[in-house]
Amino acid sequence: MQQFSNQEIAELKSRIDQIHELLASRGDEPPAEAPRRVENTGSDAPPKSALLDQVSFSIQMRRLRRSHFGSTELSGPTWDMMLDLMLASTYGRVLSASDLATGAGVPLSSGLRMISALERLALVQRSIDERDRRRTIVRLTEIGTERMASYFEKIGIARQSIQTLAA
Repeated sequence: MQQFSNQEIAELKSRIDQIHELLASRGDEPPAEAPRRVENTGSDAPPKSALLDQVSFSIQMRRLRRSHFGSTELSGPTWDMMLDLMLASTYGRVLSASDLATGAGVPLSSGLRMISALERLALVQRSIDERDRRRTIVRLTEIGTERMASYFEKIGIARQSIQTLAA
């Protein structure tokens, strides 16, 4: 595994900080200084700038998600559930609590606890399936849908910013 030099790590941190500042200002102001590109010094080595861009964007997405949804820790299976619910909502489908737990790869009991936490945050709501009263349907609330949509809007802005900075 190839290791990064201290200079490359410092440049990566600088780029991440610039992206963070750009997102914190919600894209209203350009970054103070364009980041320097990490140049490929070896002919056989893969270009590091693409890797750095991907790592930077991944870190920024996680930070943005944390700040966008507040102190809520929407990660792992809970985040997978939110993504599944957003996709289902987009296609006019509904998901049951067991569908969500299965999709997130957790036991139903854990899935129900996660759904309860999302419900307390007013991001989802549960209802009984009218066709099969043994089934619980879970849907994003209006607030949940708005929060997810605005999050992905911010991610789109961040992606464009990174592409602009990398160019």
